[in-house]
Amino acid sequence: MAPLSGSDSDATVLAAAAKLAEPFGAELAGVYTPADVADVMPWMGEGFLGGVQTTALESLKEAAAAGERKASAAMQAVRYHKGQFISLQSPVWAGLSAESRLSDVIVFGHDSARGRGPLAEAFQQMVADEQRPVVVVREGFVVGGPVAVAWDGGKEASRAARLAMPLLEKASRVVILAAPKATSRSFDPHRLQAYYAARGVRAEVDILPDSGDAAPLLLYAASKAGAGILVAGAFGHPRLQEFIFGGTTRTFLSAEQPSLFLSH
Repeated sequence: MAPLSGSDSDATVLAAAAKLAEPFGAELAGVYTPADVADVMPWMGEGFLGGVQTTALESLKEAAAAGERKASAAMQAVRYHKGQFISLQSPVWAGLSAESRLSDVIVFGHDSARGRGPLAEAFQQMVADEQRPVVVVREGFVVGGPVAVAWDGGKEASRAARLAMPLLEKASRVVILAAPKATSRSFDPHRLQAYYAARGVRAEVDILPDSGDAAPLLLYAASKAGAGILVAGAFGHPRLQEFIFGGTTRTFLSAEQPSLFLSH
């Protein structure tokens, strides 16, 4: 599933989503996610004159219709043989949640993951609230190249490591990255290696010797391994704490490379 905003970025996200779907023969759903008029209504209370309110609502509806046409055109341009276009109506956020629950993975662009653009809130909703696996596609995204898995033995990392199995089965190389000196948690990355081996995925283990902030260490190790995708748990700490102090997830999202497979 690829949420769409009716902007120029839709074409890039859909092209990457088609690359993700094609090796598996999967269905690609482009889901137009407009601004919801219902969300704006509380701001238009009695202080708004009737005519002004009507004009504002009509403008929002016209913008949504124009966005839908643009998103639909972007979907048609992909020409993926198992694609479908879905346009959400109010309540938009409830509709997006419902669609995500019947999707294997949700695909977002770089800006949405960084908190920019009309789908920034949708990204947070999918990762943190719906707890759906999300792929953040960046330049050069491909399926079938090297993949790195960030592993700390935690619940979030475990979900990501397991849900990414289809991607790992297609990968040319899988590298498990562990930074045991950067966490107080005790874990053995070779246990994950054995888990993968039992399921037909051969993985290497790279134990990072340095302590300190794990995120830069993991990003550097992923780059050194040539990984085009980094699999990682998301928001391992309370979201408010991560928002204030940064956190590993925020560092991953702020980086330019690689593409990400995230799960909370």
